[in-house]
Amino acid sequence: MTFRKLLNRFWDFAGAVSVRTKILGIVLGFIILLGAGVTLQARYALTATMTTQLEEQSVSVSRDLAARAADPILLNNLLTLNDLLDETRANNPNVRYAFLVDPRGQVIASTFEGGFPPDLLSLNSAQINEHHQTILIQTNEGLVWDTAVPILDGKIGTARIGLSDASMQLALSTLTAQLLLTILLVSATGILVAVFLTWVLTRPILALVNATKSVAKGDFTPRVPRWADDEIGDLADAFNAMTEELARTDELRREREVLRRQLMEKVITTQEDERRRIARELHDSTSQNLTSLIVGLRIMETNCAKCAIQSKATDLRLVASKTLDEVHDLSMRLRPRVLDDLGLAAALERLAHEWQVRYKIPADVVIQLSERLPGDVETAIYRIVQETLTNIARHAQAKSASILVERRGDIVRAIVEDDGVGFDVSTNHGERHLGLLGMRERAELLNGTLVVESSPEHGTSIYIEIPLMDRMNVLLNQGRQ
Repeated sequence: MTFRKLLNRFWDFAGAVSVRTKILGIVLGFIILLGAGVTLQARYALTATMTTQLEEQSVSVSRDLAARAADPILLNNLLTLNDLLDETRANNPNVRYAFLVDPRGQVIASTFEGGFPPDLLSLNSAQINEHHQTILIQTNEGLVWDTAVPILDGKIGTARIGLSDASMQLALSTLTAQLLLTILLVSATGILVAVFLTWVLTRPILALVNATKSVAKGDFTPRVPRWADDEIGDLADAFNAMTEELARTDELRREREVLRRQLMEKVITTQEDERRRIARELHDSTSQNLTSLIVGLRIMETNCAKCAIQSKATDLRLVASKTLDEVHDLSMRLRPRVLDDLGLAAALERLAHEWQVRYKIPADVVIQLSERLPGDVETAIYRIVQETLTNIARHAQAKSASILVERRGDIVRAIVEDDGVGFDVSTNHGERHLGLLGMRERAELLNGTLVVESSPEHGTSIYIEIPLMDRMNVLLNQGRQ
């Protein structure tokens, strides 16, 4: 695994933990690394110092033993020699063993009680006129500094001392334990300091995070206190200034939205009133004039059975009849009188019937309304259903459609479905997309919702829900005014 991959893994891990964990990890890691370094350095220095001291002590004790053993050896006083060896070992706790050897290599006296190790004798020796000879021996009890010192320049023998490193190992263990205890205490102190530091640093950050979450939900009221005169304090001031600006912008947006909704309501109301007026004029005036024209042309056609203008009168009558049908159709599209006179149920049934006759697409209509709805609600649902049926005829290539309108409590629901080719709702579909926006705008003006569900080759369903309680309150307020 390359260094870059290891570095990436480290940053992935570091980025996945909280700031509190990062600070604690940094403090503990620094203390542990520093403590480990100090411990290793102290052990190394102590080992070097004590090794030198043990070696010097081994030489010093050996020379002292050699000097004091000369006379007893010359007098062949073995009892004094044994006492001297015991005294040397008793006065120097680090001495593991001590013995004396004559020039022929025979052991004169030793501290070994269970028998002298035969291999020990040949491991070290001091030459004549040599000051001393020290070697390091590895035993089953640890390291031993073995020093050989000639007695009277080796003429009467050699003094051997074995100095154990047990005291050094004990000192090293004691030092290591003390350092580890110190590291533990420093780590505990570091954790407390890190917790306090984390609390000091993260308290304003957590306040900023909570305030940011509130702002993300649309609540611009939270303000972050300035904890200190530092960069985080400047950040808190900048955040508060931003939320205040966002609050003002949101208030302006809401006011503009209210004005836009009021304007849209007035535009739609004016549009429907104008459509109603034009439809009434087409029905009452234009249709009657065309009907009179058709009757006059039929009379002319009858009275002039053999006149030259008979064929012309017939053509004019047919044109007038077609124009009358178009005027009736235009009047229905502008504002069906049945919607004002009989209500939404009758208007939708007539709309569905004419749609089926024109486009030859069967439609199942189910309307469950026990009473009339507010006028603006009836108009909105009628226009949405009308636009939906137009889209089905133009784009869906459907074989059938269904319309359901019902009231449940204070909510009126409408569902229009088809089994056509469907489309991807997430993409922009030009004219169809604009039509959906217009329908959704009509529903939202009445505090309602419009949901479109569709997918390619699986048809389309449009769900409309409009609350009636809001409209009832509006109508009551208008009546009181």
